Order: sequence, then structure tokens, then C-alpha cells
Amino acid sequence: MSFACGAECFLCLGCCRWAWKRCSYVGSDDSITWPLATADEFEPIPRICRAILAVYEEDLRNPKFPPSGGYCMNPDWVIKRVTYELTEGNSPPYLIYVDHETHEIILAIRGLNLAKESDYKVLLDNKLGMQMFDGGYVHHGLLKAAIWLLKHESETLKQLWIDNGSSYKMIFAGHSLGSGVASLLAVVVVNHRDLLGGIPRSLLRAYAVAPARCMSLNLAVKYADVIYSVVLQDDFLPRTATPLEDIFESLFCLPCLLFGICMRDTFIPEGRKLRDPRRLYAPGRMYHIVERKFCRCGRFPPEVRTAIPVDGRFEHIVLSSNATSDHGIIWIEREAEKALQKMRESSAETMTTAPTVQKLERLKTLEEEHKDAIERARSLNVPHAVVPQKQPNADSDMVAPKDQGQDPSSSRLKSSGGGGGTNWDEVVEKLFNRNESGELKLKKDITVPN
Repeated sequence: MSFACGAECFLCLGCCRWAWKRCSYVGSDDSITWPLATADEFEPIPRICRAILAVYEEDLRNPKFPPSGGYCMNPDWVIKRVTYELTEGNSPPYLIYVDHETHEIILAIRGLNLAKESDYKVLLDNKLGMQMFDGGYVHHGLLKAAIWLLKHESETLKQLWIDNGSSYKMIFAGHSLGSGVASLLAVVVVNHRDLLGGIPRSLLRAYAVAPARCMSLNLAVKYADVIYSVVLQDDFLPRTATPLEDIFESLFCLPCLLFGICMRDTFIPEGRKLRDPRRLYAPGRMYHIVERKFCRCGRFPPEVRTAIPVDGRFEHIVLSSNATSDHGIIWIEREAEKALQKMRESSAETMTTAPTVQKLERLKTLEEEHKDAIERARSLNVPHAVVPQKQPNADSDMVAPKDQGQDPSSSRLKSSGGGGGTNWDEVVEKLFNRNESGELKLKKDITVPN
């Protein structure tokens, strides 16, 4: 009898400890050891959020969501707006915008529309381990949407970059569902820069705002110099390791499902998660906007922490009433602007060296962090993690790589979509084989470019 009572007490204590750790876990704990971001590196993010928010607007001259900061988009610089009717369900709506002040060509993609069946089709077109790409796994439906976008807009983007000069950056940005499409757009373009005018890797960027988990860990770390993810405090989506198609097919309400996921993941060892090559993650370098603290009411002046995490990359569900509200693009844009203003004020008060020197030192720090993250992935036996290779210098990176002995014109394949553009389906087929079930598998005799 005494043994049974002792076992029951031990079990009760264990359950109470688990409940306390779960209930006391807050969003800021994910990045508590990360260093703070600087104003220079975080400066584009509020502006990119405004570009994404513009996709939601019906009239940019009379916006429903006025900008919270000083930046305002020029409607005359919008090159193209594509709605649901034009995408025909193949991709979320998007716009192409050229910012001549900041020298940026932006392709911004909106997030999931709960009233549109086509968005659910993109989201649900996947199963665990279905799509292998560039030595890792990605979300099948989001990759298809990215390829569709490239087939229809690559010639436009290429011409814009050629016409405006080589100083312009090419930026892919998206919110929620669109963040996954934008991230995979960047991955494809990085590996085929010659088909987009020879744009150097250093001028390619992808911003995943409230990112969906869309690629395996080795890819998330590998492209951390190109893809930047932005997470606001307790946002549930970057932390939801359960496949998105399972979430939206579930009959349970979202809070109940998140609680169940929280309980299940408690009993999965960290090493097992890292060794699963099919497990998808939020992509790239992470920027975590923190504005609430444990047992403290209200919002505080936001701070931004940044890192390229390998283990513990937003693995824990936060049981918070703000888990869904922190996913909204409006809140993210406002809090990002507040955080940027706070960083600028702080840097102005503590300025001790010339800004140019600070920028160069920070750039070297970011490069070292990327190399260290890749080495960390290899040391943890993350499947398919690659050895960091020496980056080409700025001059050699300005020239797109081409196969030796190949006529440059031969790499230009005619598109079935009209306009004489590149057929991105055929480009992808060069890197992958398709098995009997229609899935793409990496060719063994192809060396994937880094």
C-alpha cells in the first residue's frame, strides 16, 4: 500500500512539474540567450512589412491600414498587382514593387485567406517527407506555388533588375502562407541566378514574416545568409511542428490542438527531432520581437533578438492568449517599427565609433555566425548538413555561374506559359528525378550548388 501511495505521489509531482514548466514557458524564453539585433540589420523589416501589407489593400492611395512609421509606399512604383482571379489558385496574390529610394525590387506575397479554398489547396498539397529538394525536404505545395510564380514573373523580375542597374536588391517577402512561398522562391533563384539575369547571391533576400515551417533544418541553416524570418513573441505558426495540412484537416479547435501538440512534443527527445530529416522548420536567420515578460501585464518597449539557431529553433508551443494575435501582419509591422525606433535611439546615445566601422564589424560577425551554425548542425548529426565552403569575393560573385562549354543561350528554355520565359519546371527536372508515385528525388549524379 505504501509503495502504491509513493508511486502516486511521484506521478502527481511529475505532472505538476510538467504543468508548471508548460504554463510558465513564455515566448521570450525561445531567444533568451540570443544577442540583440542592430538597427542597421533590422532597418528593412518594417518597410518590408508595409510592402506585404500593401497586397491586402484595395487602394494604395487610400490605405485601410496607414503606416505606423515614416515610410510610405509610392503607388506609382507598383509594377504589377496579381489577384486571386489571375493566379487561378496556383499561388496567393502578390505585387511587384520597385523602391527607387532604397534600390529594392520587391515581390510581396500575402498570407492565408481563410475564405479562399485555393489557399487551402496549396497548404494541403503535402505530406511528411513527400518533397525532397536541394538535399533536404520542403513543403510540396509551397514549392509548386514558388515554381508557378517564377514561370510567370521571372522575365519581369529579370528585366527590372537589368533596367534599374546592378545596385538594386531582389527581395522576396511573404506573410504566413506567403512566407513559405517567398522562402522557397529564394532557394530556387539562388541555385539558378543565371536565369534571372546573373544577380549575385549578396543581392538576393527573402523575408518570411510570421513564417510557416517549410524546409528541413539543413536547408534552414544553409540559406540563413539569404532568408530572414521575423517572429513576434508568442506566434504559434513557427512553433507548430505538426504538418500544416494536419492542423487544418483537424476537427478540433486550434487551441485544443496546440495543447495536444504541446503535450506530445514534451515526450519527444531533442536528438530525435534533430535526426528526423523530414521535420520542417522556420527558415533562415531568426529575428524574434519580444515585448512581454512572465507574470508582467501589458506590452513593454519591444526588443529584437537574432540568431541562427540549430537546436531549439522555436520547438516549444507557448500556451498564450496572444498565440494567434501575434501572427497578424498589422501587429508585426507596428511592433517592428517601434523596435527599430528604440534601437535607433539607443545606438545614437551609445555611439562611440564611426557607423561604417560598425557595419563592417557586424557583417563579419553575421558571416561567422552562419559558419558556426552550419558546423553546429554537423556536430549534432543533422541529416544532409553541408560543410561551409569559402564564399567567393564580391567581384567573382557578380558573375553568374555557367556550365563550361555551354552556350549561354541554351540555358534559356521556352516557357509553355507564353512570353518566351524560362520554363522553371524543366529547370527543376534537371536537378531531380520523379519516381513512380510522382515525387521528386534528388539525382545521385548531380552536385547541388552551395
